[in-house]
Amino acid sequence: MKPVTFIGGSDEELRAFPTVARHRAGYQLYLVQMGDAPHDCKPMPSVGPGCQEIRVRESSGAFRVFFVASVGKEVYVLHCFQKKTQQTPQAALALGKRRYQQMMKIARGKGHK
Repeated sequence: MKPVTFIGGSDEELRAFPTVARHRAGYQLYLVQMGDAPHDCKPMPSVGPGCQEIRVRESSGAFRVFFVASVGKEVYVLHCFQKKTQQTPQAALALGKRRYQQMMKIARGKGHK
């Protein structure tokens, strides 16, 4: 099982999700840790190579988790947020990109490319 590394404040962001959304997102991350694909995700190359977005829907709305599982032997969680419009907010993409760069520095420090 791959360990999960939260970048920036992504762990606090995930904890702020409503209970059902948090549990669903956590289960999807568990699937990624086990080497399986999440039930509902899509590539997010605009954030960075290998970045994917887990999509969770529950009664209070749509929630998203940006993660990377293709760098090294870890699952890196970059950003967790509630999506309120059809399009992904530019601020969420920008934060994901910044945290992607942070992740790459961490991965390089661990000897990964």
